[in-house]
Amino acid sequence: MTEIVSDAHPETLELTVLGPRTPALAGAPVEAFRVLHKDSGGRSGVWECTPGRFASARNGDTELMYFLAGAGTITTDDGQVHDIGPGVVLVAPDGWRGTWDIRETVRKVYTIWTTARDQ
Repeated sequence: MTEIVSDAHPETLELTVLGPRTPALAGAPVEAFRVLHKDSGGRSGVWECTPGRFASARNGDTELMYFLAGAGTITTDDGQVHDIGPGVVLVAPDGWRGTWDIRETVRKVYTIWTTARDQ
């Protein structure tokens, strides 16, 4: 599925509310998204989440994130803390695990692609 969005800005693009991010570790984070492209190799779009804390993991894919708005931190399972906010780019490789702590609603543009496994 590919959607051509003309004259749209990811900062103001209308998103579909997915619902509560579960399980939340703190607060009541709610996710919203809009997929702009999807095929067998991956997907790209815009994602937003309200304040709260939750665990996340990449299993079988890698994600590139470019943050447009918001504030928070992402802490990897090995203890590295990454501040997130406008202009920040992060890559979460296959096998990554960590915890998001969102203080102000975060919006990002993302691309997720399937990671080739060693044979």
